[in-house]
Amino acid sequence: MSDIAKLITDLPKAELHLHIEGTLEPQMMFALARRNKIDIPFRSVEEVHAAYNFTNLQDFLNIYYMAANVLVEEEDFRDLAVAYFDRAAEDNVVHAEIFFDPQTHTDRGIPFDVVINGLLAGMKEAREKHRITSKLILCFLRHLDEDAAFQTFRMAEPWFDRIVGVGLDSSEVGHPPSKFARVFAAAGEAGLKRVAHAGEEGPPEYVHQALDLLHIDRLDHGNRALEDTELTTRLAREAMTLTVCPLSNHKLQVVNDLHNHPIDRMLARGLRATINSDDPAYFGGYIGDNYRAVAKARNLSREACVTLARNSFLGSFLDDQEITPHLQKLASMLP
Repeated sequence: MSDIAKLITDLPKAELHLHIEGTLEPQMMFALARRNKIDIPFRSVEEVHAAYNFTNLQDFLNIYYMAANVLVEEEDFRDLAVAYFDRAAEDNVVHAEIFFDPQTHTDRGIPFDVVINGLLAGMKEAREKHRITSKLILCFLRHLDEDAAFQTFRMAEPWFDRIVGVGLDSSEVGHPPSKFARVFAAAGEAGLKRVAHAGEEGPPEYVHQALDLLHIDRLDHGNRALEDTELTTRLAREAMTLTVCPLSNHKLQVVNDLHNHPIDRMLARGLRATINSDDPAYFGGYIGDNYRAVAKARNLSREACVTLARNSFLGSFLDDQEITPHLQKLASMLP
């Protein structure tokens, strides 16, 4: 194992961009389909892996939403969360802020309470088993309308003390952040943090809208912001955290080759970039895999890797008292 690979293994990390439904591994998909007597259009794990040969966001989302049909009972959502945290512990993730997509489930008749109770049970088990702290972020599906987002927002109200924020995901192109300005304003008034996917496949203008209309606290992806020098300068000046997902970027052809990934350019321009796994069951790797792949491709230094991990805590929704011990640990890992 190289020095950088060992460092990456040892780094305490916060994961800030993780869709819990995107951690549904093929083996669990089959197990849950059998348990819940759900038909899926695959006969083997190998067929599932073959179906993962997509190269754009929409083709990925089609299979993502189909696979979610196997999630039915509280136990299913708990098992999904537990499996993610078990895997995250291997990568020394000590804190995770996970996205969930309630509309993916409520639109097919699964009660909101079933989804969140299952996830919270898995999060509690992770804290007890691995000492991993975690928070939940409710994402609105941007291919649906804002009225549907408001319906979900109202379903979530009894759980606002267990949800740290709201987010915006799903098909980006053609669904600008401006479409959800009112529901994000309501979330802000309710005291929730706000994050949004922008600048993945969508243009820099979507990043401007996320900042100025949604008033986000964190930017998910944000790669295409680099096309706008003034915007890049603003993101650096405002210390806006970008939750970057290298293997996802490559799989969906946001970048055509990891050797061309902009992660080190982001750091050089003063951006608070972080590394995350997005939908690891679909994109070929968890957070450690993402660190190692982009570190190798871009020849990242020890200092850069530590900075990325440090940024993950600075960009988290932990309070300062909770962040400080992690920063102290990271500082001790530099010469």
